[in-house]
Amino acid sequence: MSANALDTPLTRHARIEVPLIGGAMYPCGNPELVAAVSEAGGIGIVQPVSLTYVHKREFREGLRYMRTLTSKPLGMNALIEKSSAEYMKRMEQWVDVALEEGVRFFVTSLGNPRWVADRAHAVGGVVYHDVTEAKWAAKAVQGGVDGLIAVNRRAGGHAGARGMEELLTELQPFGLPVVCAGGIGDGAGFAAALRAGYAGVQMGTRFIATPECNASEAYKRAIVAASEDDVVLSERITGVPVAVLNTPWVKRAGTKVNAFERWMLKGPRTKHWMRTWFTLKSVWLMKRDAYDPREGRDVWQAGKSVAAIRSIAPVADIVRECREAARA
Repeated sequence: MSANALDTPLTRHARIEVPLIGGAMYPCGNPELVAAVSEAGGIGIVQPVSLTYVHKREFREGLRYMRTLTSKPLGMNALIEKSSAEYMKRMEQWVDVALEEGVRFFVTSLGNPRWVADRAHAVGGVVYHDVTEAKWAAKAVQGGVDGLIAVNRRAGGHAGARGMEELLTELQPFGLPVVCAGGIGDGAGFAAALRAGYAGVQMGTRFIATPECNASEAYKRAIVAASEDDVVLSERITGVPVAVLNTPWVKRAGTKVNAFERWMLKGPRTKHWMRTWFTLKSVWLMKRDAYDPREGRDVWQAGKSVAAIRSIAPVADIVRECREAARA
């Protein structure tokens, strides 16, 4: 590969130097981490719920604070599933504020991205949508998106079911840039994804194990020490399978829902109630166990990329490693 390998549809859309997205994370997306990814040449993605509720910054003020840390492009994640009218109103407000503050790159998840795409396109912005299979990609294309983020089975958080190459093959016929999300934790993996035909890579877990991330040191050390086999899928955190490290708390809570819970999760009306119940229950149990999202967290999201993470390293070093691997 060569320097030209860094010139992809993603770098042109996001106006960045390295086709690397710092994935939106709850609760780990502190503003210093997001800004550091952008400053290093990739693009950091702000998760508004994380920024406002975990990191205690009013959204506009948080964006302006990040502007004191970097003048380079920032992105925003919009979770647009229609869970409630109040939530959707808040998300629309966050998108409007982001546009007013100069954000032009959006990553949408779960719902119909049309309204985000229309607002972003009106001011020259672009929208990439998280997908796990062709069915959701087709809906995203109908919603007017500019690119797809292919969430594969090695991703942290809400992982998909397809492998990295299988998912790319499934999504390429849509004719949009495709970004690899899942299983990439070093420069070698980054370069391999570009060689395979991806327009870029989204990393999440790798950026947790950095000085810029304000996750607990225990969480960071656990990522460095973990192997692929230490990552399990738990249905008992949000009601949807979430990739997490198999900590003692996860083992106590179990990873599977019972028959009644599964039935509730299948109902179009009851699934939202059940997911809310799981989330509230998880928070209560973790608070009972002296849980704090920034100190001593023992429900730790992580993807299979832990296998390639060998140290806690600065964000700039990680982005530089990816840049140099692509050029090698």
